[in-house]
Amino acid sequence: MLRLLVSIIAASLLAGCATVRPDPVAEFDALVADYEAWRLAQNPVAAGRQGDLEAAGRWPDGSFDAVAARNEANAAFLARLEAIDPDALDPRQQVSHAVLDYLLGSAVVLAAFEPERIAFTNDSGFFSYPGSLALSTRPRTVAEAEAWIRRIERIPGYFEQQVAWLRRGLETGVVQPAYILPGVITQVETLANTPAAESMLFAPLESLPAQVPAAERARLHAEALAAIEQHALPAYQALLAFFRDEYLAAPRETVGISAVPGGRDYYRELVRYHTTRDMTPEQVHEVGRAEVARIRAEMEKVIAQTGFEGSFAEFLQFLRTDPQFYARSEAELLMHAAWIAKRADDQMPRFFRNLPRLPYGVRPVPASMAPNYTTGRYWPGDLEGGVAGGYMVNTYALDQRPLYELPALTVHEGVPGHHHQFSVSQELEGVPEFRRQSYITAYGEGWGLYTEYLAIDMGLYTTPYEHFGRLTFEMWRACRLVIDTGIHWYGWTVEQAEACLLENSALAPHNVRTEVARYIAWPGQALAYKIGELLIRRLRSEAEVALGADFDIRAFHDHLLGEGGMPLSALEARMQAWIEEQEKN
Repeated sequence: MLRLLVSIIAASLLAGCATVRPDPVAEFDALVADYEAWRLAQNPVAAGRQGDLEAAGRWPDGSFDAVAARNEANAAFLARLEAIDPDALDPRQQVSHAVLDYLLGSAVVLAAFEPERIAFTNDSGFFSYPGSLALSTRPRTVAEAEAWIRRIERIPGYFEQQVAWLRRGLETGVVQPAYILPGVITQVETLANTPAAESMLFAPLESLPAQVPAAERARLHAEALAAIEQHALPAYQALLAFFRDEYLAAPRETVGISAVPGGRDYYRELVRYHTTRDMTPEQVHEVGRAEVARIRAEMEKVIAQTGFEGSFAEFLQFLRTDPQFYARSEAELLMHAAWIAKRADDQMPRFFRNLPRLPYGVRPVPASMAPNYTTGRYWPGDLEGGVAGGYMVNTYALDQRPLYELPALTVHEGVPGHHHQFSVSQELEGVPEFRRQSYITAYGEGWGLYTEYLAIDMGLYTTPYEHFGRLTFEMWRACRLVIDTGIHWYGWTVEQAEACLLENSALAPHNVRTEVARYIAWPGQALAYKIGELLIRRLRSEAEVALGADFDIRAFHDHLLGEGGMPLSALEARMQAWIEEQEKN
């Protein structure tokens, strides 16, 4: 009888245990902890900045085995995530769940297409990464400087892993078009022929703190120069020979990604990835066409305000050629950019309560990158590492850098654009590290483009020409929707793509050429800007209508940025919930 009773109790306990479900919050916390530890282990640059000196001397592992292992890990993390009900989490965890689902889901889907086979664009890639990293590296100790020198010495191995993927691309027919290669080769050639003492790789050694003894400083300088001469420069020279002798041996003459094996399926997924929306290329194309027509009508109104007598094409020619719209020196262009940046700084408290601590500077794009680089870009800073954010202004070909575009460019790349948005994300507290560091293009670039519109309220456009410059930049992003899908889905030629920008905007011809080359080399990325901006502008309009006189622009902006980057569906739900909450108060 006793045995029977014990058996019944045991069976009852087991049955009870079988019905006990794991705590979703605990499961999610454990998943995030595991993912964060794994993610840091995969990223020696991030680990090095957190004080891991061994990691600070390495590059990310791009070998076939390492990529395969990362793909398997992403799939395993995604399976764990999908088993957790987001509705059982608190609001902040729900955002983390949405971000992680986007990051992991995208990684798993895109892994099937082996994007490592085309790991560079027309203006940057693995070959420019060492120099870019050097410009944001500030060794504070002898040990950190030595770690940087070890990293220089390991550039050959890093490049060899990337070249192995490029060779796999050659074998499988997945390569970048020949159209973009001349600019890439020119950049690699410049890097290969730059004297060690003038190399960007040497820059971290020039910023050693004063407390490093002179003898140690001299030793580190000598070792760094030797590392560049003996390891880095030969690696660049070998890469240059590879591009010339192997990569261009059988050049791809088509420009759209749809022309490569599996390219149409890949592009469909890239559209979803960059927009964070379940949109088709056809839908994106039609949105772009409608936006081009709308913006063109606004442009005509601004032309009328200037009093210009002539056709639209003649007005564009006037803007592109009249000397009054162009700086006469690099210093003058940078001074104009800096003055606009300070005027934007002056307006920030009117539109934001949360102002991050990290400052930013106005800097020229490095000469080795400038010929094929965009007209401006933001380089994130690092408060802990002592590096300010950088609003990078391209001073190459001054006759292609009109001043009437500078206000829109400056707010997009500086504040309230990317510098503000990046810095808010980096200074978030109580969230996983991946939330602070991940960049979701539709959110980030949608915000950047929205700030060009916000600058109207900030009073930063002072002439009709600057207003036309803003519309030119908006037209630029609308044309991107048409051009990117045109090239990669509909089989457009380079000439068709350039015509959209040349005929509908005042962008300089050089800028048009480099931009179209960028869209060719980086399928889908250009779609994110307009799709994100249209959502943010719609959300603001909805809030203004719903709240009327109670609408607080500072509260709206702070809430929109307050949890960092996220997919657009999550952002939309978050802001609509905020509007409903404000209506109740």
